[in-house]
Amino acid sequence: MDVVTRFAPSPTGYLHIGGARTALFNWLYARHTGGKFLLRIEDTDRARSTEAAVGAIFEGMKWLGLDWDGEAVMQFARAGRHAEVAHELMARGNAYYCYCSPEELEEMREKARAEGRPVRYDGRWRDRPASEAPAGVKPVVRLRAPQSGQTVIQDQVQGEVTVANEQLDDFILLRADGTPTYMLSVVVDDHDMGITHVIRGDDHLNNAFRQTQLYQGMGWEVPSFAHIPLIHGPDGAKLSKRHGALGIEAYRDMGFLPEAMRNYLLRLGWGHGDEEIIPTEKAVEWFELSGVGRSPSRFDMAKLENLNGHYLREADDARLAGLILPRLAELIGQPVDEAGKALLTAGMNGLKQRAKTLVELADSAAFYVRPLPLPMTDKAAGLLTDEAKGVLARLSAVLSDAGTWEEAALEEQVRNFAETEGLKLGAIAQPLRAALTGSTMSPGIFEVLALLGKEAALRRIAAASGALS
Repeated sequence: MDVVTRFAPSPTGYLHIGGARTALFNWLYARHTGGKFLLRIEDTDRARSTEAAVGAIFEGMKWLGLDWDGEAVMQFARAGRHAEVAHELMARGNAYYCYCSPEELEEMREKARAEGRPVRYDGRWRDRPASEAPAGVKPVVRLRAPQSGQTVIQDQVQGEVTVANEQLDDFILLRADGTPTYMLSVVVDDHDMGITHVIRGDDHLNNAFRQTQLYQGMGWEVPSFAHIPLIHGPDGAKLSKRHGALGIEAYRDMGFLPEAMRNYLLRLGWGHGDEEIIPTEKAVEWFELSGVGRSPSRFDMAKLENLNGHYLREADDARLAGLILPRLAELIGQPVDEAGKALLTAGMNGLKQRAKTLVELADSAAFYVRPLPLPMTDKAAGLLTDEAKGVLARLSAVLSDAGTWEEAALEEQVRNFAETEGLKLGAIAQPLRAALTGSTMSPGIFEVLALLGKEAALRRIAAASGALS
């Protein structure tokens, strides 16, 4: 059997962390098995579905690198097919018209609550002839669900899960206006799309029993279910915005790399031994549903940042330079030219060692491409005393005669200058750092000095020492 999985979000909001993980698990299982991964947009809630949300889902999936096979399926466009199946169920005797009025349904609910029973439809129209239908009432179509025995699901994460059929009711397939319900649409679409494995959050587990009955009513093969425990916050409570339950685009904007997000989402509920750093190629090779745990996972922003730092250090320097250009343009108030991009690429190895996000990386890199005068942090400005400015002016005169502008040679010249001045290296290196970067934190100062080039470096020293008007 060729595996076919799907991700089926509702476009009523952003692609959130839980949805992104569900998409990832489906994508990985399909790629691991050599199967297909399909995308379906469940846009039947017309009042809440928006084109912007659909676009956000597509963009989020593309940014994460989760490519789907074929065209995305729009569920609302298949409403006619869903209704067709409901009428076929009626022809089979597995569904029926229900003419209950809203008042009757409310009476049922009130009675159930008063008796301490779960609220369920009581089946009063299950076997009544249409000749008894009240005038002017448009019926709904309900599934004729089994009333005895059990419905059993062999879940690949939760194990065998059973519910007594008497606990379920004859749920609605078509509303009075003829529109299909979510439960019907999902089953018909999964069947028609050839879905073999339904991998989703365990908040859908109760739906799986009703959907199984619907499959059985049509005589269709029931797919394999795998219900994944939900993601909780660090405090063990249900994940919310205060924990980091943001749209996936928010993590992109916060400076996370897609490969880091894939690795982090993978480890939220799935494991392979003690491995923490799992590149996507290895994830595809190793991913099995047996590796999904049964306990909720906990979202930890600090872990995500540390993991992102690892992937930043591993990333191609030119790629990183390109990724931070938009933020740099905002920081310095002008676009970064090709010479600036080349400088950033050359300095990237030193810049990326401490950064945990692209935002941090851009902030730390800005000094390379800022026009003069450089803005100074308070600590950096405090280092540029009159005495330090005098030292820098004398150092500038020495460096202006440098024949070789390379890191090792520059370090030797500065060390020799410090010895001549009778100063410790730090007494020169720290004011020099402030002059070249506007900060007290940067990559190695001799690396920075070499990368800036002779002319730019001397101009910065002159500006900081007061020699440049």
